[in-house]
Amino acid sequence: MKEEKIIVPANGYLMLFIFFVLLFGSIAAMIILENPLFIPGIVIALFLAFGFLMVNPNNSRVLLLFGKYVGTVKQNGFYWVNPFYTKKKISLRASNFDSERLKVNDKLGNPIMISTILVWKVHNTYKAAFDVDNYEHFVRVQTDAAVRKLASMYPYDNFADEGHDEDITLRSSVNEVSEALEKELEERLSIAGIEVLEARIGYLAYAQEIASAMLKRQQATAIIAARHKIVEGAVSMVEMAIHELNKKELLMLDEEKKAAMVSNLLVILCGDKEAAPVVNTGTLHQ
Repeated sequence: MKEEKIIVPANGYLMLFIFFVLLFGSIAAMIILENPLFIPGIVIALFLAFGFLMVNPNNSRVLLLFGKYVGTVKQNGFYWVNPFYTKKKISLRASNFDSERLKVNDKLGNPIMISTILVWKVHNTYKAAFDVDNYEHFVRVQTDAAVRKLASMYPYDNFADEGHDEDITLRSSVNEVSEALEKELEERLSIAGIEVLEARIGYLAYAQEIASAMLKRQQATAIIAARHKIVEGAVSMVEMAIHELNKKELLMLDEEKKAAMVSNLLVILCGDKEAAPVVNTGTLHQ
């Protein structure tokens, strides 16, 4: 048998009643009748006591008879089973696992620090008990392996200036990366009968040796993008100013004056500091 088998054992309260009747009845008969022949009844009662089984909510018991799998009890309650059964407890509750921060390389070869948060529970008790040596240790090891593989599939960030225009990145594509991580973990943990409830990136950052350089790079990228918008807006404003002057014939400018005006306006509009006005007290050409 290589599949999980759900069983419901005998009612424990009925067997508890039989246990008390047999135990105290044998003791009372032995004392009253002063006959040692009732001692086996006491021994049998004590032997039956080893068969009592209590299953709490969201827990299970895997039953073995001399190494042979008998079945799994998942329904909570008080039961009685064969005293020769070996009872292995497996929790069916959801467990939370926060992996250690791993140092790996992303798709572009940049060293990063990454960890994951995994929510999982046992779905198939047979696989968890017999297909792997220790299913909790198996979850930890396979989670680390899945995170390493995931980090190598995507870049940390999108650097279009180097030609790496990726649609999915570890930093910005949270939903896509989480779905890919869940799928990878489901494939790895299915052998142990583990169900993945949720998996997501818990920590993500550049490694310490390149964190400062990458921060400067991000700042430079942001500054360049801002400058691009400023220049684009300044050119539009200069074009509008010249167009309005020509339209209303307020001032006739030759090409040389236009070039000087454009230069001055671009310097004023694109400068980091406010321009200091200079009052011309001479003629227009001075």
